[in-house]
Amino acid sequence: MIATLLGAVFAGLIIGASARLVLPGRQDISLLMTVVLGFLGSLVGSWLVYEFGYHNANGGFEVIPFLAGIVVAAVLILIYGRVTGRRLRTAEGRNARVP
Repeated sequence: MIATLLGAVFAGLIIGASARLVLPGRQDISLLMTVVLGFLGSLVGSWLVYEFGYHNANGGFEVIPFLAGIVVAAVLILIYGRVTGRRLRTAEGRNARVP
């Protein structure tokens, strides 16, 4: 039970961090929110992929649900930035509104 929870938190961290890397600029959110949004992105992305009929016939690592989790987590990070009014920091150092 504890190992499952720790695995879910670790997966949320990996997916959330990957989603933040995909987005342009620097997101002004905490590590905890990165894990939460990554975990939610993983759940929703995997659910959507399996609802569309994905089946991993070869076994092993499931790449498609992982990528879907990153995309959903990136969308959730953008929504979180919009709702909280946080700004993205661009490479030039100027603040830009979250699109």
